[in-house]
Amino acid sequence: MASIYTFILRFLLFIFLQVFVFNQLEINPYIHIMVSPLYIMLLPFDMSVIRLMVVSFFLGISIDLFSNTFGLHASSLVFLAYIRPTVFRWFAPRDGYDNIKTPSLFDMGNRWFLYVFGILLILHHLWFFTMESFSLAELLLILQKTFPSALLSFAVCIILQTLFLKKSK
Repeated sequence: MASIYTFILRFLLFIFLQVFVFNQLEINPYIHIMVSPLYIMLLPFDMSVIRLMVVSFFLGISIDLFSNTFGLHASSLVFLAYIRPTVFRWFAPRDGYDNIKTPSLFDMGNRWFLYVFGILLILHHLWFFTMESFSLAELLLILQKTFPSALLSFAVCIILQTLFLKKSK
């Protein structure tokens, strides 16, 4: 189990990466790399939904303050935190989750992480871009932004985990 200092350091690192690195990348108008959902994904299994939502709100609003996005990140991260326990239950091991492990690629395996984080990331991006356009009349545009952005964000999150995380003992 990581210490509170690790979570605070990660929190600040994810704000920095999102605001000063990935928000500054201009790949094309349809692709926005978002790594902040990985922070919420990596929080402990036994964290309550309310705590997840509070942490998500503060992470999202911090990114929004620097990005001038008026609550888009906060809204989508709180939504992610709300649905995370449900998606985790869908893919829970028969004996339940080991609280010593983290919901990471290394601790839970490729298949589990691909399904769980893939679903959560697509739902997060779908919420984000729907709230951004605030109109289902632009559904095609929302989908054109959601899937490429989620795919590239997923790849970047895998790379970040490979560089910065290690397997729990």
